[in-house]
Amino acid sequence: MSTELNEFIRAALGKGLSRPKIKEVLLEAKWQEDDIEQSLRYFADIDFPLPVPRRKPYMSAREAFLYLLMFLTLYVSAFSFGALIYEFVNRAFPDTITAYGTNFSRSSVNTYLASLIIAFPIYMWISSMMTRKIKKDADVRGSKVRKWLTYLTLFLTAGVIIGDLITLLTRLFNGELTTRFGLKFLTVLVIAGVIFLFYLSDLRKEEKSE
Repeated sequence: MSTELNEFIRAALGKGLSRPKIKEVLLEAKWQEDDIEQSLRYFADIDFPLPVPRRKPYMSAREAFLYLLMFLTLYVSAFSFGALIYEFVNRAFPDTITAYGTNFSRSSVNTYLASLIIAFPIYMWISSMMTRKIKKDADVRGSKVRKWLTYLTLFLTAGVIIGDLITLLTRLFNGELTTRFGLKFLTVLVIAGVIFLFYLSDLRKEEKSE
């Protein structure tokens, strides 16, 4: 947040100018609309002779740790679940042509299943706990750690979806589409798509609440 912009808005509000008028003047002065909105949100919209600053959201080390752990277990859960489905597809549609390592492996199933059993409950527990915390204190939603990890998750899942679609078109052009590949393609698309849409919806809710 620009200190200069912040001080100008503080002074303008102190003189009784309306928020729309302040925004209009700043837009004419070529300030970015997002910067203006952010600075305006810094001051509470209440009737008082002086501009009243909002309480800044504070993110403790404990909450940062919980968010990091939550997203880590999300990634582990998503990968393990997708890998499990891959193994079952390999079992249902064995590949007798390609090299070793592309067919069903019981030891791999055990590893992915163990990872899912451990990681997913932790993710659900932390996610529900942080959701309750946000309901009690809406300022927690403004956590920078949470926003960065959410955008990182959107970036990663978008990349996975794009890569999945590119692989599909490549196979289509080469005439190599098979049931085995189709099921794996859908697995990646559904898992990445669900995560992407969930966190995109979460961000949109946050923008509407601001």
